[in-house]
Amino acid sequence: MELVLAIAIGCLVGSGVWLILRPRTYQVIIGISLVSYGVNLFMFAMGMGKPRVGLPPILDKGGSGTLAVYADPLPQALVLTAIVIGFAMTALFLVVLLAARGLTGSDHVDGRETR
Repeated sequence: MELVLAIAIGCLVGSGVWLILRPRTYQVIIGISLVSYGVNLFMFAMGMGKPRVGLPPILDKGGSGTLAVYADPLPQALVLTAIVIGFAMTALFLVVLLAARGLTGSDHVDGRETR
């Protein structure tokens, strides 16, 4: 499970960096989104400890009268906040993209097309 998670994070961040280095602004925006998804997955994976599949979030160790082990809600709250901020950032970047394309007539990052 850890290997699959590490490969998924690596693919998201690697694809995002590759798209950030592209000359068109829409590809840059998608690349930033992919990097933020990879970072969110990394934060969530580091906060949850060892990945466990098929277990409930509340583990009762023994029976009545013993302490239960709860899932830590902090990584989940941080990732949820990062998702909302990332969505707002993407919307703002799309508005800036449309305004820049209207002013320059090009969707390249530097504002000019090279052929």
